[in-house]
Amino acid sequence: MSFSNVIPVLLGLGSNKSFAGHAPAVVLAGACAAIQKLLTAPVFSSIYRTKPLYVTAQDDFFNMAVYGTVPAAMTPHELLTHMQKIEAQFGRNRAEEIRFGPRSLDIDIETFGDLTVNEADLIIPHPRLAERAFVLVPALEIIPHTAHEKNRERYAAALAQLADHGVEYYAPPPC
Repeated sequence: MSFSNVIPVLLGLGSNKSFAGHAPAVVLAGACAAIQKLLTAPVFSSIYRTKPLYVTAQDDFFNMAVYGTVPAAMTPHELLTHMQKIEAQFGRNRAEEIRFGPRSLDIDIETFGDLTVNEADLIIPHPRLAERAFVLVPALEIIPHTAHEKNRERYAAALAQLADHGVEYYAPPPC
């Protein structure tokens, strides 16, 4: 695939709180359907059940990764706006949540091509990517099927450095 007109992106998705009577895995499936409308040729990982990492007194998370491309004309902030609209569609209210606490849907932009962004509202690559098995495991699952393969060794090395992964396969890709 030629990347001259598109930018490859890697997203990390997570949910540990029901929304509108839908369990977190169902919320992820709904988010995938919305993301399919924005990314070209998206590849979705399986869903993994993971232990909470930063605030441990909460329900387990359900996580997955998505790889796809966006038009080269799209900026990282435009993608962020789209992802935050999807989060809100599935009940996320940033004003009422605890940082790293329960949420119906979280979508992080892990990478945006080779671009580096360091702004108050957006940091790419995601600054905690290397410490998050709940992103690395699903990303490594789908990387062999994407042009993002150059990061495979880096992600695998980061995962090997983590003591307890706390990540268990839960379900096949919802999309």
